[in-house]
Amino acid sequence: MSETRDLNRRALIRTAVATGVAATGVAAAGPAVAAPAGRTGTATLRWFGTSGWRIDVNGRTVLVDPYLTRFPTGLFTGAFDPATPLRVDADAIGSRVGAAETVLVTHTHWDHFNDVPHIAKTVPGARILGTLTAYHLALASGVPGGQAVPVKGGEHLDFGDYTVEVVASLHSRNAAYSLAFPGVRLTPPAAPRTIGDLPEGDTLAYQVTIAGGPKLFFMGGSDFVERNLTGLAPDVAMVALPSAGVVYDYTRRLLAALDHPRVVVPVHWDNFETPLRNPPAVAAGDAAKLDAFVAAIREASPRTRVLLPSYDTPYTF
Repeated sequence: MSETRDLNRRALIRTAVATGVAATGVAAAGPAVAAPAGRTGTATLRWFGTSGWRIDVNGRTVLVDPYLTRFPTGLFTGAFDPATPLRVDADAIGSRVGAAETVLVTHTHWDHFNDVPHIAKTVPGARILGTLTAYHLALASGVPGGQAVPVKGGEHLDFGDYTVEVVASLHSRNAAYSLAFPGVRLTPPAAPRTIGDLPEGDTLAYQVTIAGGPKLFFMGGSDFVERNLTGLAPDVAMVALPSAGVVYDYTRRLLAALDHPRVVVPVHWDNFETPLRNPPAVAAGDAAKLDAFVAAIREASPRTRVLLPSYDTPYTF
């Protein structure tokens, strides 16, 4: 179903399109339907799990944090091993990424960056945008220099059918107020071999604006620089489940800084060490967090529609 009425002071041009809306206001995953009449530009999105997305606009494909290999590290079983070898499942990646021309990387932990070098080396002309650390790790992984583009936040790049605004951001914090594998790579290191060889490397968010269509906001970690979000006012916001309760007033501040998007899509709530099959698996410890996050979104932004996505399912905005 879809809604077309304006919900705030902005002349909203978008609506989430998903079938089945629960009484709580959480949209159940479903196939995309036609966009509202009068729309001159739309995009179709497919969730790859974690914070990974495929965006299709006018026959062109953009990826965000495409992690499809999904190998076990012990993270969800209490036996986390930082020495877990990196590997790529080419079959899982396969046709899912299409002829991707732009790959946006929020940060370089393995569950965001692992498959990116493979995509860049196997999809002709695929261009990686990411931090300086992403740039150097891409070079170390054999990606030609011309396909890796370092960005730091503040860039607004024009690709014709869409623009990409790069937003300096922050990574999630754990219960100890820290994060896994902190650090940056200022020069190309040895080729990464284990997940511990992929540090956070600073964190970015991205706003992709479709020509004549919606503004789509993507984040890969559950923290943010409030002032950097001012004025973005996305129509649809892909926001990360808070990993711990250490970021002050996370949900209310985030939605207010984003000017209460029409649609919010929670991400990074699935167990990304299980196969990419529907329904998405949620780790036992994250199920209650997800319920609480959805409730917090509804309380902080009552007119916002919440969409819980399924894998590989088209949603048109």
